[in-house]
Amino acid sequence: MKVDVLLGLQWGDEGKGKIVDVLTPAYDVIARFQGGPNAGHTLEFEGHKYVLRSIPSGIFQGGKMNIIGSGVVIDPLLFRQEAEALAASGHDLTKRLSISKKAHLILPTHRLLDAAWEAAKGDGKIGTTGKGIGPAYTDKISRNGIRVGDILHGFDVRYQAAKAKHEAILRSLDYPSDDLDRLEAEWLDALEYLKRFDLIDSENLINRYLKEGKSILAEGAQGTMLDIDFGSYPFVTSSNTVCAGCCTGLGVSPHMIGQVYGIFKAYCTRVGSGPFPTELFDPAGEAICREGNEYGSVTGRKRRCGWIDLVALKYAIMINGVTQLIMMKSDVLDAFDTIKACVAYVIDGRETTAFPYEAAGDLEPVYVELPGWQTSMTGVKSEDEFPEEFNAYLSFLEEELEVPVRIVSVGPDREQTIIRYTEQDCPDLI
Repeated sequence: MKVDVLLGLQWGDEGKGKIVDVLTPAYDVIARFQGGPNAGHTLEFEGHKYVLRSIPSGIFQGGKMNIIGSGVVIDPLLFRQEAEALAASGHDLTKRLSISKKAHLILPTHRLLDAAWEAAKGDGKIGTTGKGIGPAYTDKISRNGIRVGDILHGFDVRYQAAKAKHEAILRSLDYPSDDLDRLEAEWLDALEYLKRFDLIDSENLINRYLKEGKSILAEGAQGTMLDIDFGSYPFVTSSNTVCAGCCTGLGVSPHMIGQVYGIFKAYCTRVGSGPFPTELFDPAGEAICREGNEYGSVTGRKRRCGWIDLVALKYAIMINGVTQLIMMKSDVLDAFDTIKACVAYVIDGRETTAFPYEAAGDLEPVYVELPGWQTSMTGVKSEDEFPEEFNAYLSFLEEELEVPVRIVSVGPDREQTIIRYTEQDCPDLI
């Protein structure tokens, strides 16, 4: 068996949570490999809506093992809120969720540092969610972090040392920490809740599962264009959101990677600052935002909206080695009579299809126009019901991207998901 990987190909918010939930019945184990509670995965089924921040999206399918891997950063307080809300809705996680002892903890002072560093940037703000993700990863890389396994022994000494360092930085930035005592008391209480779960050496367990023939789906957070190395730096997240992050985040060898499912929207969105070549500032952009309900599932922030960017999408497919594509929110474009797709950039007067070092400045997108389907897709039950114009849009994307679009989402509910190929063509998705 190999580890199949599911990840976003744009700037996050592609709909990964829904698709993990849809695919979970075909897998024994669902493992989250990077990111923190700044990533909200939204799922809707049976009339209920759930937003997961740290917990893998396979948690709703009974009998499946879910693992939070070593590449994740965890805020015990937000984790407890999330887990208790799920338990109250009838989803008890204590027997279905394990947490890597090597995952790093987000401390109360990390949240204060996040706000302080963002304030210090002035006009150059990144657009952080303020959840302490960046400072937690900074401590991890500088070898000052505190891991989940540390709460089992030697925690107090490590915690007080980290807290003292952070308070010194906050003083140097003249940033108030008056609220720290309250935050700390709640956080320490939540840390005791975290101990209820199975704290494991996840890399050993995952590799043992592979030897035993168990199937594993690795769930990524954010999107490829937010990757710390290959995204639109510095307007990126603090972890590797690409397929390689699965190997480092779960402790699996590259040769153990199987299918790579790449998820993208039928258009583009972005939250926070940073370049966005196809961003719209007209009624079309407002219509996409309105019809797609494009507001952050964790932060509530309005997302920037634009046409699909095939230059960036091809780049993301290349970086990740995507084998199968999944297109989300097709129904959002139902009312458009014309749909645009960016196929190249003009930079300094020259046309290119290569994603540049910086996708900003003197950059003009080159569009092709395709006829819209102007038909409601939300009630479609099979590929046979797709409008002719929608099939043409899919064919155009597959020809441009050179990877098959295997799944199409036509609404937020898990039932509004169309698999385009037969079991013989695509056994992994059936």
